[in-house]
Amino acid sequence: MDIIPAIDLIEGRCVRLSQGLFESQKEYGDPLAIAQGYQDAGMKRLHLVDLDGAKGQGIVNLKTLGLIASKTKLVIDFGGGIKSREQLLRAFDAGATMVTCGSIAVSDPVLVLSWKEEFGPDKLIIGCDSKNGFVATDGWKRLSSMTLESLVSFYKDHGFGTFICTDITKDGMLKGPSVQLYEHLLSLFSPMSLIASGGVSSMEDVRELSSIGLKGVIIGKALFEGKITIEELASYKEAKDAR
Repeated sequence: MDIIPAIDLIEGRCVRLSQGLFESQKEYGDPLAIAQGYQDAGMKRLHLVDLDGAKGQGIVNLKTLGLIASKTKLVIDFGGGIKSREQLLRAFDAGATMVTCGSIAVSDPVLVLSWKEEFGPDKLIIGCDSKNGFVATDGWKRLSSMTLESLVSFYKDHGFGTFICTDITKDGMLKGPSVQLYEHLLSLFSPMSLIASGGVSSMEDVRELSSIGLKGVIIGKALFEGKITIEELASYKEAKDAR
C-alpha cells in the first residue's frame, strides 16, 4: 500500500480543513519545506490539492505546484480546479505526474474520457469525494445527484484504473477512516486501485486500511497534528517494502 502525505493549498499556504469547511482552515507552514521534509524521510508520493481552485473556476496555486516539483523528486498527484484541457496541460507542465479529476468527472465525463484517450489512464485519477453516498463537487460546496457507486462504475467501465475516495464526514476529523465504505467499494468493483482519504488518525488506522487491500492511503492532518509521525510512516513503509 502506498503511503501518500497530503498538502492542501490556500493562497500558497499549507492548510487543513475539517469536513471541507473553509472557515475551519488551520495553517501549518511552508508547503515546500513540508514537502522536502517528506522526501527526506523517504516518502515517494505527494497528494497536492489546490483548494482555491477546487471551489473556483481554475487552477490558482500553480506556482506552488511548480516549486515543489522542481525542488523535490516526489511523484505528485495534483487536483483542484482543473476544468479544461489547457489547465490539465498547465498542471502537467508544472510538474504534476498525475492529475485528479474531481468535479469535472461529474460535470463533463465526455471531456474526461477524451483526456484518457490523449494522455492515457495512468496519468489520470478519478476523485470520488462523497457525503452520505452522494458525490460532492466544487470544493465540496455542492452535493450532486450522482451516487458514489455510479461514478466509480462509469469510469471503471471506461478503463480508468485509480480512484481516490474521500468520505467528507471523516475528513480532517481525526476519528478514523471509513473502512466499511472502502470494503464495500472493493467488494463491488474489485480488482481496482482504490486510495483512501480522510479520517486517518493513527498507525492502527494505516495498518487496518492496508489489511483490506487498498492501493494507497492519503494522510494529512494526522501528520500535522502529531497523531502520526513521518518517522513512523517511513519505518512502516520500509518494513513493508522489505517483504
